[in-house]
Amino acid sequence: MDDNTIALLKKIELLDSLSDKELKKISFAFVIKKLSKNELVLNEEDTNNVMYMVLSGELKVVQTSAVGNEIILAIQEAGQFFGEISLIDGRTSPASVISTEESLVAIISKQDFFGLIAKHGKIRDKLLQIMCIRLRDSWDKIRMLTMKAPSERIKALFLGLCHSSKKSAPQGIVLNVKLTHQDIADMTGLTRETVTRILKKWQNSGEITILEKRFIRLNSGFMNTKI
Repeated sequence: MDDNTIALLKKIELLDSLSDKELKKISFAFVIKKLSKNELVLNEEDTNNVMYMVLSGELKVVQTSAVGNEIILAIQEAGQFFGEISLIDGRTSPASVISTEESLVAIISKQDFFGLIAKHGKIRDKLLQIMCIRLRDSWDKIRMLTMKAPSERIKALFLGLCHSSKKSAPQGIVLNVKLTHQDIADMTGLTRETVTRILKKWQNSGEITILEKRFIRLNSGFMNTKI
């Protein structure tokens, strides 16, 4: 495995505590795969025997509602991973995963995954920490979906994304994930029209700024309000 791929693996949150030497020793366990845009990686209710680590690009984790609507549960970006739940409990995948753009992933088998956890306490401990964070995020999402006011739902979503996908800017905080109005609607259980109306109101009041490539900056006025 070349040095560039090793550098990408180093950015994976599950592996970032390992040294370059340790990463090179375990690199044999990974298979690198390129994904096309809109490629189905995991299908809901399938049983997978591998885990995926996102080296570059972006993927969405979705479920289909009883009436056929797509619900976005999460956005997976470079540095994140998915598919570990089925490896651990042996049950089917709780959601589908689809690439939203050309992406590069590192794939590890179930056997090698458990081998790494057994040999490297730092990976095991980091996995437990990340799973606790994801559990708390799930609680926050349940709380968000119980909110009656649409603006409160969107604000809760944005503040939640601040913890997992953000970058600082002089004027505020930029959500480091590309979101269309439909994406936000799918993540909050609202209609696209409602999302558009609320975002336009926040733009006019200066609470948020829509940047190039659909990035959203949360300005100080937004961050200082409570829900």
